[in-house]
Amino acid sequence: MLLAVDTSTAQLGLALYDGAAVAAELTWTSRARHTVELAPALSGLLKRVGLSMGDLSALAVAIGPGSFTSLRVGLAFVKGLALARHLPLIGVPTLDAVAAAVPVQEIPLAAVIQAGRGRIAVGWYHASENGWTAEGQAEATTADQLAEAIHHPTLVVGELSAEERHRLVRKRKNIQLVSPAQSVRRPAVLAELAWDRWQAGHVDDAASLAPIYLHVEGGPS
Repeated sequence: MLLAVDTSTAQLGLALYDGAAVAAELTWTSRARHTVELAPALSGLLKRVGLSMGDLSALAVAIGPGSFTSLRVGLAFVKGLALARHLPLIGVPTLDAVAAAVPVQEIPLAAVIQAGRGRIAVGWYHASENGWTAEGQAEATTADQLAEAIHHPTLVVGELSAEERHRLVRKRKNIQLVSPAQSVRRPAVLAELAWDRWQAGHVDDAASLAPIYLHVEGGPS
């Protein structure tokens, strides 16, 4: 059983996945209480499905971008479990999980997440045989700047406020906003991505795994 943990922003998520089914999934919004809420939430989730920590075979964690403090909480929590229980650890870029929740289409995709201080992080993706493939690194921007960077039909998915969604719709007809329900970061999607990487032998060193930091640049047109 693989445990996936996402604490990239105020939205937290946990999922239990065995390669064939999602045994449990939980998402909730925390008011800066990640540290005190994470362990009890995991304990409760395991109890609900009749599992224990001893049933875990691998760990996955969202490594950002996102809130610096939030990411650190999740990484520290999962690293502690990995080192204490000698479990393989797989780090997955948060925006990869955001993008993977959307069916692949022939037009580009911009995956976004809250980055604090009125900014959003955006990652650009294109369709490939293996699903959505990232183009370059995630960037820090604003909803207005994102709108100005899009000149061709583009899907936009991810964590956006009502005001940011309004700004994107108002700015460009080329922007195709994915619905709020489909934009929720699902830890089960994170778990699937991590499972595939684990089965392919791609695991990370728990001691050196670090969060993804934002780069302030312009996006593709």
